[in-house]
Amino acid sequence: MQENDNILNMLREKGAEAARRALRGVILQPGAIGDCVLTLPLAEFMKDCLGLGGVDILGHTEYTGIFPGRTCVDSVRSIDSVDLHRLFAETNTFDLADGDTLINTFGDYAWIVTFLGEPDSNFEQNLIFTANCSRSTEVITLSMKPSEKSSAHITDFYIQQFIAQSGLPLEHRLVEKTKSLIKATEADINRGRELLKEINVDSSEKLVVIQPGSGGPHKRCHLDNFLSVAKVLASEGVEVIFLLGPAEMERLSASAIGRIETVSRILTNLPLADVLAVLGCAGGYVGNDSGITHLSAALGVRTVAVFGPTNPNLYSPIGPAVTVLTSSDADFAKKPSAKLQKEFLEALS
Repeated sequence: MQENDNILNMLREKGAEAARRALRGVILQPGAIGDCVLTLPLAEFMKDCLGLGGVDILGHTEYTGIFPGRTCVDSVRSIDSVDLHRLFAETNTFDLADGDTLINTFGDYAWIVTFLGEPDSNFEQNLIFTANCSRSTEVITLSMKPSEKSSAHITDFYIQQFIAQSGLPLEHRLVEKTKSLIKATEADINRGRELLKEINVDSSEKLVVIQPGSGGPHKRCHLDNFLSVAKVLASEGVEVIFLLGPAEMERLSASAIGRIETVSRILTNLPLADVLAVLGCAGGYVGNDSGITHLSAALGVRTVAVFGPTNPNLYSPIGPAVTVLTSSDADFAKKPSAKLQKEFLEALS
């Protein structure tokens, strides 16, 4: 009899565990690559603490498409493929028919975290109504930006909000800031080597990648700082590559690009998966406060990031080998800095 009870208890426990693992969560993240990378610790927290079988991201797939197979995120879906604009309608006019595509979008999820909408807004209320048309679902709306009084790193801020709104007795473990959030695959490394070979760069040699862009001009330190570092590194036998995206190719003058070409090879307009592949082959990286800098750090590349007006205590990249340099110079973006150039080189040495 005791043996039968033990077997039944074991079956119940296995059944309960299987039920937990069948539960899934989704994060609505409309941000760019840096925002998406900094959302990964929240996804991991949800997965671990809630015992979810998977966490997906509904966002811009040009940024999130690299996550499955390389991070804790299981799958992604394009935010443009879902009629989310309907959820902003007045609640008294919002309606759903049986089999509505919105119901199908959220029908698999027991937990929904959204960075769209505001607490108690039409969007949140309509999302709750939609999600609960097919199952009992928890919906949590998070703020993407902390208040001016907040001192927590943004990754901890997200988790703190989640815990507070979940109503569950969850323990907040501070995010490990020296952890790799993204793992390059063998296929990534092989692709990176192919791209480097196309520009006659031997991936077995020392390689430092420089990305001089950022989302706002106030975040971009002067190009001459990067050019100076590239010259010194090249004189020491280090291979240097500048990554220039569409924004840099549009912003930089022909003469500026010509100056870069005199000290370094250039890779331009790569899709994000190829950027990741090249970074996976790099021994070092230098850049501004940007999404690519967050990607480099998350991959575990030795990353040197320069922050101007942005508070690095809140937004510093996460990774095992990150050095953050700061500048309070009002002309941070307008003139080169010998001090900053020296700090770059010291951080890479």
